[in-house]
Amino acid sequence: MNLTPKQLRILRLIRDWRIRRGYSPTMQELADEIGVSKVTVFEHVEALIKKGALVREPNRARSLSIAEGVPVPDESRPFRYPLVGKIAAGYPIEKVADTDEIDLQQLVGNTSEGGKSMFALKVDGDSMRDEGILDGDYVLIERSPSAHNGDRVVALLPDGATTLKTFFKESDHIRLQPANPDFEPIRVKHCEVQGVVRGVIRRY
Repeated sequence: MNLTPKQLRILRLIRDWRIRRGYSPTMQELADEIGVSKVTVFEHVEALIKKGALVREPNRARSLSIAEGVPVPDESRPFRYPLVGKIAAGYPIEKVADTDEIDLQQLVGNTSEGGKSMFALKVDGDSMRDEGILDGDYVLIERSPSAHNGDRVVALLPDGATTLKTFFKESDHIRLQPANPDFEPIRVKHCEVQGVVRGVIRRY
C-alpha cells in the first residue's frame, strides 16, 4: 500500500490513540498532533479510506479505525517498543496514557529482531501468575484486532478498562480467563482485542 509519510503518521496516531485511550482522535486532534489544518487532515483521512487503510462508521464521532489486516509499521527504532502504560493482571484498571518506551537492549541485551507492530505493557497484578506472567513483568504485545481461543490478550472491556487474560469465545459470550484460582473469569458479550502476548520480560 503506497502511503505518504503524513498518511502513515495519521495511521500510527489513530492506532496509538485507540490502544492508549480506547477511542480514536477527532479530525481536530489529528490536526493538532501533526501541525496541519483540519481540512488537510480530512483530505488525508479520505485518501486513506479510499486506499482501504482506514474504516469510518457513518454518523458516529471518533469512529476511525485501522482496516483489518493493514500493517502499521513503527518508525525504525531497533529493540525499542512504546511503553503505553500498565495492564491489569488482577482486576481491571483504567488505561494509563503513558508515552515512555521500553528498550530491550537495555533490559536483555542484543536480540536478533526488531519489533514492528509491537508494543510493551508493564503487568500490574498476579491474575496470570500460573501462566508465568507475574506482577512487574513486561509483556510484549503484537497489535491485533482478533484472537484465537487460548491466546493471552490485551482486551478493552465495555466499561473502558483494559485487562490481560486468556481469550475464549464461547456460545453467547467471551470469557477472559485468569490463570490464578483467586480470580474469577470476566464474562462479557463483547470486548475489543487490542493485541496478543508474544513475550514476557522479567527484571531481577
